[in-house]
Amino acid sequence: MKIYFDMISYLKPLFILICFVSFVNCSSQTLNSRVLPAEPINDTVFVNLKDYSQDFVYDMKYASDDNFLKSKVYDCAECYLRYKTVKALILANKRFMKKGFKIKLFDCYRPLDIQKRMWAIVSNPQYVANPAKGSIHNRGGAVDLTLVNFDGKELDMGTSFDFFGKEAGHNFAGFSNEILNNRNLLKKNMIKEHFNSFDSEWWHYNLKAGLNDKVSNFKWECE
Repeated sequence: MKIYFDMISYLKPLFILICFVSFVNCSSQTLNSRVLPAEPINDTVFVNLKDYSQDFVYDMKYASDDNFLKSKVYDCAECYLRYKTVKALILANKRFMKKGFKIKLFDCYRPLDIQKRMWAIVSNPQYVANPAKGSIHNRGGAVDLTLVNFDGKELDMGTSFDFFGKEAGHNFAGFSNEILNNRNLLKKNMIKEHFNSFDSEWWHYNLKAGLNDKVSNFKWECE
């Protein structure tokens, strides 16, 4: 029994020392992770929106056949955008969240090869931008979106996404006040964060600062 207690007495200081060293080491790691600044990101770099916010809802239409093309043209559903577009979109979403809503995304950056694939299916500039010129989607500065409440229910915007008719335009006034107010809520707050609306499509918004970026064929990897 004496040997047992002697061993305990011997090991106790060693145990305390190990705990102290471990605590200091962990504290140093925590401190370093807080103090060391993250490397700055160029505004034109493509990033995944999910890496910067978990407050968006996604229904990426072209990663399924639930779209006007009736064809899946993306290999997988991701929302990549240029970093400056992501920053502006997050600020817009914060505005909506204060009012009880969130942004739901239908499409984001679109590689030029995808634009060509869409053009091959529907070669009509009224519905699909000609890849010879490219679109703002190919530049990483455009988003197609709507609003949902915190239960995930979409606000009534009068037409569905990718409805090609005069009713989809911002200037169409033949809807109820509720629908017109919903569209105005979306437009007003997107404009406050430096997005332009697209006259004929209530769901389409372009970042002003992204209009002159180059058309890109950057592609993300699917897991």
